[in-house]
Amino acid sequence: MNKTVLITGCSSGIGRETALRFQCEGWNVIATMRTPTNEQELVELPNVICPALDVTQEATIRRAIAEALAKFGQIDVVVNNAGYGLIGPFETFSADQINRQFQTNVLGLMSVTREMLPHFRRQRSGLFINVASFAGRSIFPLYSVYHASKWAVEGFCDSLQYEVSSHGIQVKIIEPGLVKTEFWGRSTDRENRTGVNDYDEKSRPVLDLIDDVAGLFATKPCDVAETIWKAANDSSNRLRYIVGVDAHATLLARKVLTDGLYRSIMKTAFSRPSVSMLQKVSEKLKKAVN
Repeated sequence: MNKTVLITGCSSGIGRETALRFQCEGWNVIATMRTPTNEQELVELPNVICPALDVTQEATIRRAIAEALAKFGQIDVVVNNAGYGLIGPFETFSADQINRQFQTNVLGLMSVTREMLPHFRRQRSGLFINVASFAGRSIFPLYSVYHASKWAVEGFCDSLQYEVSSHGIQVKIIEPGLVKTEFWGRSTDRENRTGVNDYDEKSRPVLDLIDDVAGLFATKPCDVAETIWKAANDSSNRLRYIVGVDAHATLLARKVLTDGLYRSIMKTAFSRPSVSMLQKVSEKLKKAVN
């Protein structure tokens, strides 16, 4: 009997690549997304269904799970991938923006998990693979709200594993670094809704630099999908899987450096002279690549 995986956020990026990876290996795939009517590729593949699922709408989660169980009988792995980034100075964001960040990245993940736990408990097995980020254990300027959401995911998963293990259920965390996905397009929100412009002079060059770095050095979505595939087939009790050179380096630095030294490095790296220098280097690299 083929195993079955349910994946959230499959319209693009990591979710789509993960769906393709599991389907290629002969798994049944529930590739969920908010608007499956726009999907043309995944719906044509054998053993793949694309139910509508918005992690902020619990009714859609229940319907998607019911459709999946009616089709495949059981679900073995859940990949909580759906998410987006609220990036910029904290004071420029409205309460609605901040609520949406947590509704999607944290409460949505919890909602999918809560709806799936009874099924996993009944079958005495199941695996949650939750896509967090290296931003869940490290810090960068202008990511305060996004960091808060991903740190919350890390804490939730780390504790949840103890609660569910006696029921044969595992929890694993994927921690990608920068990834070449639409996270840097439609999956980010940088809108200033409060009218506070006092941060613009310092924040705009930093955001431009982050975009440049993401475009040049980010990990491919298929590499993250490969790590998710390996985690799904790893019978060990390993909790965290880091993806990307930048993630490995950053998390190592965060682990071995004192708070004071880490803060000092961040302030220096994102100071005006450093940003200007790194932007010039980035421009040269772009020309070299092209």
